[in-house]
Amino acid sequence: MKLTAIVAQFPVSLSIQNNLNVIDSVLGQTNPGDLVIFPEGSVSGYSSDITFLQQINLDELKAGLEHIKRSATAKINVWIGTCVKVEGKWFNTAQGFSPNGDVQIYHKINLAHHERGVVSAGNTLPIFELNAPEGTVKIGIQICRELRYPEQWRWLAQHGAQIILHLNNAVGDDTYQPVWKSHLISRAAENQRFVLSANNAAPKQVSPTIAIAPDGKVIDEMVSAELGIFRVELELSKVSNWYLDQRRSDVVEIKSGVSQ
Repeated sequence: MKLTAIVAQFPVSLSIQNNLNVIDSVLGQTNPGDLVIFPEGSVSGYSSDITFLQQINLDELKAGLEHIKRSATAKINVWIGTCVKVEGKWFNTAQGFSPNGDVQIYHKINLAHHERGVVSAGNTLPIFELNAPEGTVKIGIQICRELRYPEQWRWLAQHGAQIILHLNNAVGDDTYQPVWKSHLISRAAENQRFVLSANNAAPKQVSPTIAIAPDGKVIDEMVSAELGIFRVELELSKVSNWYLDQRRSDVVEIKSGVSQ
């Protein structure tokens, strides 16, 4: 079974309309059946100065998300990052929009230090199903710094995720770029899953925008301050439990009180 994915990066701004204009330009290059992934905060905007949340126009944000939902009816699956306010609480989310109108949401579990006390953390690691031209595909989601917590990725793999999407907004000190890239390669290879990571485009990216195969080999990547996309074909038969099934679970086992 094959799936075509588009991984897109662009300079995420604090203007919802500007972000939507760029997202629309990318979606205009898609084909029916494509899976499209954008960076963390790609609709709402994102900043390490968490006071940016106070400037978000909630009505404009809601309208923007509805716009992307309608765009997905062109027979594509779209995953975007956005901060949202639900019942008075802020969450850093990844939201998936499917051709049938469904909206799937992941709430970031492991918050950045500057988010804590302002943004509420999620507490579940759901597996999402999306309908692709050749069948159903299972995916997991991680956001930004969660690449440093391999147990979360392992949990997703153990529970059936074939692809793990990583929505990222890591900019500022590009000397760490080899470290973050190495983490992503490890997450793919140790779990034998495809990893697609979309980062904010910036002069100093802490991590590349990258697609990695289940054997740990890089399929494509980019490091740039500009809008950029690449299209990759994922052969899902390469996903395997070969290493997972050899685990010494009698010695070490990942357990959790909440699985979904």
